[in-house]
Amino acid sequence: MMRKLTKLIVTGLAIVTMVVPLVGVSGHATPVQAATTSSSNKTITIKDEAGDKVAVPKNIKRIAVVGALPLPAELAVFFNSADKIVGMPKASMIAAKNGLLGELYPNILKAKTSFDQGTTVNTEELKKLDPDVVFYSAENKVEKKQLLNAGFTAVGISFTKYNYDTIKTLNKQIALLSKIFPKNNKAKVVQKYSKKNYDLVQNRVKQIKPADRQNIFFLFQYDKSMLATSSANFFGQYWSDSIGAVNVAHKLKHNNTTNVTMEQVYKWNPDKILITNFTKAQPKDLYNNTIGNYDWSKVKAVKNKQVYKMPLGSYRSYTPGVDTPLTLLWMAKTVYPKQFKDININKETKNYYKKVFNVNLTNAQVTKMFNPSSKASAY
Repeated sequence: MMRKLTKLIVTGLAIVTMVVPLVGVSGHATPVQAATTSSSNKTITIKDEAGDKVAVPKNIKRIAVVGALPLPAELAVFFNSADKIVGMPKASMIAAKNGLLGELYPNILKAKTSFDQGTTVNTEELKKLDPDVVFYSAENKVEKKQLLNAGFTAVGISFTKYNYDTIKTLNKQIALLSKIFPKNNKAKVVQKYSKKNYDLVQNRVKQIKPADRQNIFFLFQYDKSMLATSSANFFGQYWSDSIGAVNVAHKLKHNNTTNVTMEQVYKWNPDKILITNFTKAQPKDLYNNTIGNYDWSKVKAVKNKQVYKMPLGSYRSYTPGVDTPLTLLWMAKTVYPKQFKDININKETKNYYKKVFNVNLTNAQVTKMFNPSSKASAY
C-alpha cells in the first residue's frame, strides 16, 4: 500500500521547466533556448520535461492538470486568478478547500476532478472540460500515451529531474510558465527572491559546527498501521541539506519515502520532527500518543516539544511550489531559532506574495498558512 501511495504522490509531483537564463543555487546560468512561433502565429513550440517538443496555443483559456498535484496552486498564484483552471487532481482540490488557495481564489473550487481515478485518467471525462492544454507527470508514460491518443495537447512536467532541489525546480517551473504565458512573466522576480533567501540561509548555517547541527525526522505519512519518512532520495534530504541540518534517514537509499519502525525512530532520537501535510497528524498527536499504538514519549523532539507541522500555503509545502522560498526560511528559523531570530516569517510571507505575485495576504490568512488543518491531508 505504501509503495502505491508513494508512487502516486511522486508521479503526481510534476512541474514544468524551461531553459531560459536562470541562476540556480550554485550560481550557474542556464543556456537560453527560445520558444519558436509557428507560421500561423497561433502556437508556440516548447520542449517539455518529457523531452518532447510541444506546440501549445498562444492564447490558452482552459487548462487541465493531471497528476501534477502542486501545479493548480502554482498556476492560480502565477495568474493571480484561477479562471483558466478547469480540471485538477482530487488531492489538489483537498488542499485548495482546506488551505489558503480556495480562500484566495474561490473559482478554483469550481474545477472538475471527475477525470482523476487515482493512477489512471478518464479521458472521456477530461474531454468534457475541453482544455486547450493538459499538464501531466512526465514520468508517467502510460498517462502520456493516453492523453496523446485522446488528442490532447499534453505538456509533461517533472519533479524528479533536479534531484529534489526544490528551489531549482521552482525556478524552472516559473520559467516555463513565463515562456508559455509571457504576459505573466515572473521568472526573474521568482528567481531573484529564491536566490536571496537561499543565500541568506546558507550564509548563516555554514557557521554552525557539525556537532551542533540538528537531527531532523520528517514524518511524511502516519496512521495507526504505518509511519513513513523521507529517504536520502526525496525532498526531505534536500530540505535538511539546505538548512544545514541532518536527515536522520539519510542512510536509507530508497527512492522517495520509506516505512520505518518506532524502534528505528528511538535509535535516531531526532532533535526536531517536521510533519508534512500528506498526513492528518498534528504535533499534539505525538505529544499525546493519539494515533495507533506508537509511543513517542521516549523521543527527544517530543520530550522537548520540538514537533512542528509544515506550512500549507498555496499547496503542501514539503514539495516544490510557489511557497518554496518561504518554506526554506520557515524551516531554517524553526530548526535554528537563534540563528534566525531576526526573521519575521509573517512579514516575509506578506512581502513575498505582494512583491512577486501582487497578492495581498491578511494577518488571518498568514496565520492559517502556518497553522494548517488536518483536513488538508492528501490521503
